[in-house]
Amino acid sequence: MACAVTAFATVPACAQQDGRQGVAPTDAGATGQDAIDPDRPPRQKLFNDDKLLLTNGVTTVEGSAGGGLSSWAVIPGMETDHGIGLSAFVTGLSLRDFTLEAHGIAIGIRNRLALSYARQNFDTLSAGTALGLGHGYTFRQDIFGTRLRLFGDAVYGPAFLPEVSVGAEFKHNLNGAVVRLVGARQSAGTDFTISATKLMLGQSVLIATTFRLTNANQFGLLGFGGDRHTARSGQFEGALGYQLSRTLVVGGEVRTRPDNLGFARETGAHDLFVAWSPLRRATLTAAFVDIGPVATFRPQRGAYLSLQVTT
Repeated sequence: MACAVTAFATVPACAQQDGRQGVAPTDAGATGQDAIDPDRPPRQKLFNDDKLLLTNGVTTVEGSAGGGLSSWAVIPGMETDHGIGLSAFVTGLSLRDFTLEAHGIAIGIRNRLALSYARQNFDTLSAGTALGLGHGYTFRQDIFGTRLRLFGDAVYGPAFLPEVSVGAEFKHNLNGAVVRLVGARQSAGTDFTISATKLMLGQSVLIATTFRLTNANQFGLLGFGGDRHTARSGQFEGALGYQLSRTLVVGGEVRTRPDNLGFARETGAHDLFVAWSPLRRATLTAAFVDIGPVATFRPQRGAYLSLQVTT
């Protein structure tokens, strides 16, 4: 059987005809009950752990599968189309004047449907005093997400056909009175996304794009809508990654965002990242992140560190 050797894995060429993401056919003989009854369909494990390493992405600060800033079309977990996958993450972002901590869980079902939850805690540190909120005032937000893979496969199939998914993220800011005081129209909102992701195995290059409809201010941490704009607007997210080895990938992301609040200009965000998977079920991501100005403060840049565990 002919095989293609890439940074991601050694993959049999015929695996591109397999419908399961990241799974290559095997010539291994049947054992146990399957050997006794060769006509019996092989039993499928609920947690089959068959995706190629790192092809399920890491976790965004909003809890969905992707990069740190941008959503991808992939489904979380290591499952294929016969199983269930789970992932959990914790992320820390240290900026010039603020810190962000996020954590959450996600489930992937048959590599088709994803459900996720994330909690964000945005600590204003000493900037809270300057904003009249008090030192260390913390904005908190819950995010409930869902994603449905429509067609395509990020890894296999024709190079021109990416994996395409649609998704929604319901965000509930827990500081409603404060965000409305600074000009937000609402303390809760829903983002809608459509994403396309493709990994070119031969080149070890991953490309991901997302179109997002949103009216979130600072990811929703400052509410939704404002005195300048109330309705959702279309925003772009993109990621480009290059895998140096089976366990190490480098890349960058960009994300545009709406500018809804008159008192505080909001710009796009971008990062440069390194993701390392020392174990099959664990991935560490480090990045330099620039999310632009926050509230009335100068552009916020800093270090990002995230741990994701999957099954």
